[in-house]
Amino acid sequence: MFSRLLSLCLLPLSATLAVAEPAPTSIEALVAEIAAGHPELRYVEAEVAAVRAEGRAATAPAAPELSVELGRKRVRTAGGDLAGEGTAWSVSLAQTFEWPGRLALRKAVAQRDVAVAEAGLARFRAELAARARGLAQGLHAAAVKAAAVREVADRYAALKEVLLAREPGGLTPELETRAIEAQELVLQRRATAAELELQAALLALNQLRGLAPDAPLVVAPPAPVFGDAPELAALLDAARENNFEFRARRLELERQGFALRLARHERYPAVTVSPFYAREGGDGRETTVGVGLSLPLPVTRSPRAGVDAAEARRLQAEAAVRAAQRELEREVTLTAQSFVAKTAEIRRWSPEAVAKFRESAAAADRHYRLGAVPLGTYLELQDAYLEAVEALLDTQAEALAAGLRLQLLTGLDFGAVRLAP
Repeated sequence: MFSRLLSLCLLPLSATLAVAEPAPTSIEALVAEIAAGHPELRYVEAEVAAVRAEGRAATAPAAPELSVELGRKRVRTAGGDLAGEGTAWSVSLAQTFEWPGRLALRKAVAQRDVAVAEAGLARFRAELAARARGLAQGLHAAAVKAAAVREVADRYAALKEVLLAREPGGLTPELETRAIEAQELVLQRRATAAELELQAALLALNQLRGLAPDAPLVVAPPAPVFGDAPELAALLDAARENNFEFRARRLELERQGFALRLARHERYPAVTVSPFYAREGGDGRETTVGVGLSLPLPVTRSPRAGVDAAEARRLQAEAAVRAAQRELEREVTLTAQSFVAKTAEIRRWSPEAVAKFRESAAAADRHYRLGAVPLGTYLELQDAYLEAVEALLDTQAEALAAGLRLQLLTGLDFGAVRLAP
């Protein structure tokens, strides 16, 4: 559809970029490049690794504690005379024993923490890929818009030069010249805005790529192919099962359930067993061997407080799951409706509609110079061409955003949109 514009779209962004134009990059290659080198993705992956390590540390049994004491012993008689002197030392080994089942509950809590972190990583990767595809399509659309606006603006400028070169022949030609000049000013402003939009899209993509803001990039012109969305009931079922945010909420509810059971279990204190061996020297040798038992006493804190706090957090997680489900169903429904409406609108367009508008605008320019077309028709056809280009590109961008968002919400790759070069 835009084949006649692509030669204009793939020019360097501005004359100030004195660099060789790079080879066109496909959108899938661009997405793979961003996923391989995005610094924030590395940060999220490291965060998941940290959560895994913390989970292993939290579920490991308590390590035994070795205690060694060394001293000097002196024995005196009732009169104060030194009766004996020698070395005194002792060795003890303390091991804390949890109640049965407590370690398994801690492991279950840690596993839910890891699952939530992994769901967040999967969500970030999917969102990153969707954002990269949307920005790449936006870069191409901005290039097409900028080329079309600049084409019409240059057409107005060339026509103005022709009219000014002619001898004035009355009021009507002069007024027409002023109308052409006014339209040229408006189009020059629109061309500048379109080029700034193009550069903004390039900056956003280079930021995702981790490159310099002015790094050159040419995206191979994509041809969006939009598929049909499944039925709404199937979309809602898939969203409840696969949606990253909703899965994280459910995992958090499961985690709080295990945390509540753990809090109830921890009302019973752990027992520390400490076998020891002691030897003292003085007027003789004394050896002591024994076993000590110790456990904390709930003097300064109430065991029930931890249970109440865990129950409150579980209720919060339960309410968050219900709210997240309602919000998810609403967003899936609205996004599906938008995707269906936008794709239906695109399919109503003739494949050659934009090309025909462009040909009509060029023909109007030629015939206006010959006096066969009035000024009103000429201006209307130029505006119709630009509006047709913008309308189709904007609708494609909205359908693309809705399709990618719907796949992200439901976790279904139903071919909502395929960006083929």
